[in-house]
Amino acid sequence: MRCIYCDNIKLYTLKTQQLKCAKCKRKFSIKRIKQKQNIVNCFCENYSVNQAKNKLKVNYTTIQKEYINIREFIASFLENEYDQSKVISYNEYIYLPKSRKRVKENIFDAINFLTFEYNNKIYNIIMPSLSKYKNQFLEDGADEAYFNEFSKYMMFNKISKIQKQNDLIQQFWIFFENEIKRYKGISSENFFYYLKEFEFKFNYTKEEQYQIIS
Repeated sequence: MRCIYCDNIKLYTLKTQQLKCAKCKRKFSIKRIKQKQNIVNCFCENYSVNQAKNKLKVNYTTIQKEYINIREFIASFLENEYDQSKVISYNEYIYLPKSRKRVKENIFDAINFLTFEYNNKIYNIIMPSLSKYKNQFLEDGADEAYFNEFSKYMMFNKISKIQKQNDLIQQFWIFFENEIKRYKGISSENFFYYLKEFEFKFNYTKEEQYQIIS
């Protein structure tokens, strides 16, 4: 066992069952480390917070906080990976839940992002939201024209996916559409972190995911 902070091998066991490093003097709990490893494993295995809670018998809030920390770490990790690479190609994607597509006003709540391919991996950037222009479009009566253009794009996008399923970007979009169904009601504020989760799980195997996060 080594210190999780400075990698020193000389540790002391305290009465609280915590370990204390002889070098950096910091304390840590083996039980807590194992718990975190189990939560990371559940995340990589696509367990929801509730499923992980039932499996590990750990408090819901504890797992939820750890999942948030994992997603924040993933976003930073993917950013660093992308910054060091050269882009091969990119394409645009518009996401709107199927249940909301028939209501014209909802098109302004669609999330638009660019998907880049690099080193046989995927990276995504979310574009500015159109929601702030919603009232203006409705007042100007331009919602009908925008909805028609949106419908054309979605139809073209669907045909494109069928024809180009071997394309890595298209593969990611199909993966994204399947994975996002596991989650209900993702807010626009948190969508970025879930998109990064899908990106991370598309780019790396479960074994690689666990090693990176741990």
